[in-house]
Amino acid sequence: MPASRPAKARSASPRAASSHATLTRQAEDYLKVIYEIERDGDAAGTTAIAARLGVAAASVSGMVRRLARQGLVAVERYRGARLTARGRRVALQMIRRHRILESYLVTRLGFGWDGVHDEAERLEHAASAQLIDAMAAALGDPAIDPHGAPIPRADGTVDDTRLRSLDDLAVGAAARVARMSDRDPSLLRYLAELGIRPGASVRLVDRAPFDGPLTVAVGRARHVIGAAVARRVWVTDGRR
Repeated sequence: MPASRPAKARSASPRAASSHATLTRQAEDYLKVIYEIERDGDAAGTTAIAARLGVAAASVSGMVRRLARQGLVAVERYRGARLTARGRRVALQMIRRHRILESYLVTRLGFGWDGVHDEAERLEHAASAQLIDAMAAALGDPAIDPHGAPIPRADGTVDDTRLRSLDDLAVGAAARVARMSDRDPSLLRYLAELGIRPGASVRLVDRAPFDGPLTVAVGRARHVIGAAVARRVWVTDGRR
């Protein structure tokens, strides 16, 4: 009786292999951007993603297809990419890493709040979950980062409350600064010079017509700022 042939090892299916594959830095960045676009209530279409990442639309289409094959996004006609539950978890994990790193760099290492975004962008892809959790514990598990942005919790939950911008205030209305964009160091330095930081009390004194500049009271000081700047500062009710 002929000897039986040894059984061939089964090769993992492409879908199974991809589901366990380590995501590239580029893929992680795409998931973060899609999350941010969805959070702002916009459609994560090819053009919107390309604009935020500064890449060609053709590159976006290819990456979105790869993310869809991995079960991280679903592609909807006329809308574009939408994060799946798994894709959202990955995006929030990356955002948690980024904001904890920013907080640690500012609080423990003396970095200025205007110079940590790019540093955190580089570090977030290499830092382990254990390191990030240790940094968070050392900081007392902060709820917000140095720019006022909410830090996702270790369990993947986050305060996604949409805020109005300083530009949305009615003349005479008071508010408290909640957060601002961390991507432009020069903008952060400018805002700091005006005293516009998370927690600062502000009041819209006047607004020039036709999208003109705004006069804003910060404490007892008054400053004139452009509408484009005001749209990058988010505020909450002044009584809080």
